[in-house]
Amino acid sequence: MATIVLAGGGTAGHINPLLATANAIVEEYPGTQVLAVGTDAGLETTLVPAAGVPLETIPRVPLPRSMSLDIPKLPWRIRSATMAAGSILDRHKADVVIGFGGYVSTPVYLAARKRKIPVIVHEGNARPGMANKLGARFATTVALTFPSTPLRASKGITVSVGLPLKRAIEKLASRPGGRRALRRDAAARFGLDPAQPVMLVTGGSSGAQHLNEVFAEAAADLRAAGIQVIHVTGKGKEEAVRQAAPDAGYVVLDYLTDMESAYALCDLAVSRSGAGMVAELSALGIPAVFVPLPVGNGEQALNARDVVNAGGATLIDNKNLTADKVRSQIIPLFDGASLDVMSERSQGISPLNAASRLAGIAMHLAEAVR
Repeated sequence: MATIVLAGGGTAGHINPLLATANAIVEEYPGTQVLAVGTDAGLETTLVPAAGVPLETIPRVPLPRSMSLDIPKLPWRIRSATMAAGSILDRHKADVVIGFGGYVSTPVYLAARKRKIPVIVHEGNARPGMANKLGARFATTVALTFPSTPLRASKGITVSVGLPLKRAIEKLASRPGGRRALRRDAAARFGLDPAQPVMLVTGGSSGAQHLNEVFAEAAADLRAAGIQVIHVTGKGKEEAVRQAAPDAGYVVLDYLTDMESAYALCDLAVSRSGAGMVAELSALGIPAVFVPLPVGNGEQALNARDVVNAGGATLIDNKNLTADKVRSQIIPLFDGASLDVMSERSQGISPLNAASRLAGIAMHLAEAVR
């Protein structure tokens, strides 16, 4: 019986592909054991157990991007976290490690290398993170979401698989009649009219304050245009938006665990362009306005590049997103056939079988070492 250890955490962008892959392994290879490794400071502490996947944690080791007082402490922190990761790998007799990036992946990669356990690095973004750059140096396989991502396995193979998606998203995309077949049920879920247009606004798992402020200001204009809205604000950020948008056609939620219900209903999504959001929206053919997060290493703008170039989405810089821009550029998208054209051009850019492919690669490696 093989044991596959999956490392990733911090944000939903790292956790959701991990869970999708874990579920694919369990469903397609019965009897295989899966274990997630995260930290005790990220969303994995709630999302992973809720998905029924066992979780163990190790100390969080942020890698500083610039000179700071934490740098002298870094070697000790990495050593401590790597020892903790190694203990987990030993205890569970890990056959293969799959890492999805984030702070937790570095110690797990290092512990696996020391034990000669095959490592698969999955890079979700168009621009690779520091942990995955390190892991790629000795990974057996580097699996990419975007073929153009500048990351290659130094000694192993590099493949393009796409981003592992939740089974619910895969099923929604492959359902006869597509997501539109569920529109009426989804409208009832949110108390909206299925005959009227719906826009989804979301800043990702932790919300986006700027999007919240802009759309709260533009709420009355959206409703005056006959557009219904599902606005996912992020936890603790919903009240200000709710006060600005008391209309029943403007639904404000702090978090949405079944995002596929909103996908089944929405005609346009406005969101950050994390890899997960880009992949899910394009897999479902949902037109999008992407507002890349203006921090980090700029990967969010690159994540959206393929679908924007295909005409399935538009891009607005964070600093340029205003209530006036909502009125002048976003509301007019609901006129004419613009959204139908965008939907057609978005459809299929993201593959639906990434989780299954990644599971297959892991099991092939597991069989080779047993």
